[in-house]
Amino acid sequence: MDQRIELTKDYTICRVLNGCWQLSEGHSLQGRLDLKDVMKAFHLLTEQGFTTFDCADIYTGVEEFIGEFVKELKSGHGISADDIQIHTKYVPDINYLSQVDYAFTEQIIDRSLKRLNRDTLDLVQFHWWDYDVPGYTETAGHLLRLKEKGKIRNIGVTNFDTARLKELVDAGIPVVSMQAQYSVFDRRPERNMLDYCKANGIKLLCYGTLSGGFLAEKWLGKNMTEPETRSQVKYLQIIEDTLGWDGYQELLSLLSKIAEKYNAGISNVASKYILSQAGVAGAIIGIRNSRHVASNARIFEFDLDEEEIETIRAFLQQFPAPEGEPFELERTPGSKYRSIMHMNINEKEQS
Repeated sequence: MDQRIELTKDYTICRVLNGCWQLSEGHSLQGRLDLKDVMKAFHLLTEQGFTTFDCADIYTGVEEFIGEFVKELKSGHGISADDIQIHTKYVPDINYLSQVDYAFTEQIIDRSLKRLNRDTLDLVQFHWWDYDVPGYTETAGHLLRLKEKGKIRNIGVTNFDTARLKELVDAGIPVVSMQAQYSVFDRRPERNMLDYCKANGIKLLCYGTLSGGFLAEKWLGKNMTEPETRSQVKYLQIIEDTLGWDGYQELLSLLSKIAEKYNAGISNVASKYILSQAGVAGAIIGIRNSRHVASNARIFEFDLDEEEIETIRAFLQQFPAPEGEPFELERTPGSKYRSIMHMNINEKEQS
């Protein structure tokens, strides 16, 4: 499996993206991150070809941190700043959706450009919290105007369902990518999203592939524990509603046996399984420190054979997947999935 893939005709990314949600302020429930070590990880990753970074306007402090990394690269420390790709997101607050207009959208895009020390944003992934508030198609059109203005190179979406994604495509928005939660636990994209994206030339970028670190050897044979990060809170809910803790332990054992064959880790096999699905362009793997850089590099040193892929698939099909479309449960009022969402972060950022 090649390490890089064309997202569009003239734009190539690494198939494993460096996910930066875990660097956002307040993500860790147990202490602060060592940001010097994170910066070291960024340099180590790019040196090994992991040149694509995923962040968002609502990841507090992260665009600024990546901007500092860009400054270091521009100063001659590491590869050229032009050789990395930075994907951010445009996520208007749920309380502000009815007031979003072109001027506001341009203001947020300009803020991301300034924070990231970029002249053009490589990919802006658009999210809309509440479909009952009109305006998402018009707002996507504003992003297209900003693309034509040269401020945005590519437009993607994140956490849209298939029907609303189709609305944007039918309205003429050149959507190149869809970012959705997709893992061995959360197989919602397999219902409709994957087929639609394949049919329309839209690449799927997957987050949650390692489920907040739950797909790792350290969990083998362990009892359920208290989550350490916001992402573990989120993914523990998914595990509870799909495989359950016992099924999860069986899955870890299965993945571990396959990993041993390739001198790899459970996380490598779990990532490779998702990357092997037709229509998937990339998997986003969270970066919190430099300890896992060597492990990430193992992903491209082996390929799962068809029998192994089918064995994993057959095991998973014994268990339910979360209901509905991607992010549908997270949008549902009263849902435990929705209750952990922070939907008004830009409001705090601007105060």
